Amino acid sequence: MECSVSVPGQSSSVTPGCECRAHRFGNAANNGLRRRRYPSDTRDAEWGVVRPLLPVPGWMRGRGGQPEAYCHRAILDAVRYLVDNGIKWRATPADFPPWDRVYAFFRRWRDHGLVTEFHDRLRGQVRVRAGRDAEPTAAVIDSQSVKADAVVGVDSRGFDGGKLINGRKRHVVVDTLGLLLGVMVTTADVGDRTAAKVLLQRVANVHHRLELVWADGGYTGSLVGHCQAALALVLQVVKRSDDRRFVVLPKRWIVERTNAWLMRTRRLGRDYERRTTSAQAMVYWSMILLMTRRLARQHPQPA
Repeated sequence: MECSVSVPGQSSSVTPGCECRAHRFGNAANNGLRRRRYPSDTRDAEWGVVRPLLPVPGWMRGRGGQPEAYCHRAILDAVRYLVDNGIKWRATPADFPPWDRVYAFFRRWRDHGLVTEFHDRLRGQVRVRAGRDAEPTAAVIDSQSVKADAVVGVDSRGFDGGKLINGRKRHVVVDTLGLLLGVMVTTADVGDRTAAKVLLQRVANVHHRLELVWADGGYTGSLVGHCQAALALVLQVVKRSDDRRFVVLPKRWIVERTNAWLMRTRRLGRDYERRTTSAQAMVYWSMILLMTRRLARQHPQPA
């Protein structure tokens, strides 16, 4: 339950018992309460949607480890703040749990696939509420080259000659609502067709109902036959017209819009991650922000 706490000159709220597993079964009650104050914080309507979808901690499933000492909602808010505002880990505001504990949470969810699991549950909820089946049958693929920060080593960065960008490339597959089905981060000099073979294989292994994938002209050639023979997917290339005027191309605009959504979270404006797996996790967290806000808007308010 949420309650209001009066503060001289300020009206705000705290979370004395958010009913997260850390509060109910862990040691979170031993730490101070956090007052929500940032736009990226999980609102009550969002938390009502998010809480039942959170993965169960390993220590509750007999896999070892210790109960969390910090509220799950506070930890989530810290990760959301970092992704949305593009700060350094060590610059995490003091009203959040310590930055190393937040990073340990981020790393654990990244390495054990929990961020993907959480993301996919949210995506299913968004699709169902939009009147779609939870599993998609069609998708769109594209790539986006972004500059890499100085912390990115030379072994995981490259030069995209077409876009004249020294950095990394995000390869994404989205459904017809623009929601993420899969992402792979590579050096910027990796070709779209080369990365698509790996990424589409991963997506097809998870989404068994997928039948059709739209792509731009960069995915022509042997990839079309490979998708048909190896993945049982129809890869349909949507080519540009000879007209020099700008026109919105059918289906391709969907993935371009998703790329624009990703760039709205400042952590993704440039690649700051030393590991490509961290860069991929940041993409999932960006989409988690978008989907929780969307679900909160659609969540029926109590009478």
